[in-house]
Amino acid sequence: MRLTRSHVDLPLHVGEEIALPEDVAAHLLRVLRLQVGDACTLFNGDGHDYDARITVTGKREARAEIAAARRIGNESPLRITLLQGIARGEKMDWILQKATELGVARILPATSDRSEVKLDAQRADKRLAHWRGVVVAACEQSCRAMVPDVVAPQPLAQAAGMREGRGFILDPFAEASLSSLRDVELRACTIAIGPEGGWSPRDREQLVAAGYEGLKLGPRVLRTETAGIAAIAALQAACGDLG
Repeated sequence: MRLTRSHVDLPLHVGEEIALPEDVAAHLLRVLRLQVGDACTLFNGDGHDYDARITVTGKREARAEIAAARRIGNESPLRITLLQGIARGEKMDWILQKATELGVARILPATSDRSEVKLDAQRADKRLAHWRGVVVAACEQSCRAMVPDVVAPQPLAQAAGMREGRGFILDPFAEASLSSLRDVELRACTIAIGPEGGWSPRDREQLVAAGYEGLKLGPRVLRTETAGIAAIAALQAACGDLG
């Protein structure tokens, strides 16, 4: 039987007993009905899964002993950063979830000229915490032991400057294509995806100035919630670990 994986933001060491965070304890004990002696799997984003057993249960407390650590080697050899124009509500959640499942390494939420979502400092902090929770849940489901970094929302010009490797903007008229990328050694790249309204001319100028180039993915215009996922999957198939 497959064990449920739970993320804990704590150092984990074999042989130690830890107090489980309240939300993790509630899920394991109240939802999954685990009892003392039952096995579970914990991870904290360091690249390992930790086999553990429940040792103490209570109304407000649960503890687990770490029995073993296993290195999880399912990260892609292609490090992909997704620069995503912030989308509305569930669209953004869906993008983050699927990008994580497909192996993205880092996510840069960005505001731009045509962004429909406006975040003040308080809302930005809440959204960031929520987005990180979505990514952690996707790691639990997809058996990733490394948690993608979700950077705080920032203006496009700043986010574009955080490019890692080659930077790409989807463009059906670009010279670079997926087939051309197969002929080069690509270890890291950043794909920039606009919000619902797309990139404005000024946005594109900022991206080009930051070193981004066009990438031909196909002849059709894709929605923001489709474009990034399609691009990540295609890049993983061409230069990563899909296929």
